[in-house]
Amino acid sequence: MPTDQNITSKSADGNKADFNYSFVETIARIAVYDDLRSAPRVIEIQPNTTAEFIENLASKIYEQAKLAGGTIPYTVIREVSENFIHAQFSEIIVSILDQGKTIRFSDQGPGIANKDKAQLPGFTSAIEPMKHYIRGVGSGLPIVKDYLDFSNGNITIEDNLESGAVVTVSLAPPKAENEQHQPKIESLTPPLSSREKELLPFFLHEGALGVTDLVNLTGLPQSSTYVTLKKLEEYGLIEKTVNQKRILTDLGFRVANSL
Repeated sequence: MPTDQNITSKSADGNKADFNYSFVETIARIAVYDDLRSAPRVIEIQPNTTAEFIENLASKIYEQAKLAGGTIPYTVIREVSENFIHAQFSEIIVSILDQGKTIRFSDQGPGIANKDKAQLPGFTSAIEPMKHYIRGVGSGLPIVKDYLDFSNGNITIEDNLESGAVVTVSLAPPKAENEQHQPKIESLTPPLSSREKELLPFFLHEGALGVTDLVNLTGLPQSSTYVTLKKLEEYGLIEKTVNQKRILTDLGFRVANSL
């Protein structure tokens, strides 16, 4: 997948400006490998407006990687997912491997010619229509690389088989001996009300959700839903995404799993 760096991305007639960046007409597929001896579970992200498509894709990848046991943060997943815009969302396949510790993002766009510069700030080929949905300043993969370097993770960029690129990010979980000294979940959060306990698991299964989404799922009044979400934010269990939806934090994921 071409990133926000030094790439030429063209539509079928050779002019990338002719591509409709406001709506994604293709399907993205997420392949979740429980192990490499069996076929993966495949989850499809359906066509949608570009902002919703990127949100749905990043949220579902994050959710499935977490459920598998991985610790790659939402920010890393979001930054790489946004760069599919440079491939015009062509043939997206995201593979979740190694119990969620490795995520491979692939496409069949024009590819990444200079893979070293792609990880340096400031190299960008984003045109104006793209900048309605991404920052477009050449910061995406550098942010990912800096985070993974600091966290003893890894990022690799390779050519796909025929065309396009494959970006692989990996992050090992905390060492077991360190986990033994972490405070118990119960000591990290205040007692949850029955309504807060009712709403929290929806984020575990549905990914990013807004107030209206939760009202539709639960039938609760909008005002009560909003107040409950504010409380969960104050507790550090959920956080807002760029589209004003909410998603579980690392702590929220642990707490939701324990309910």
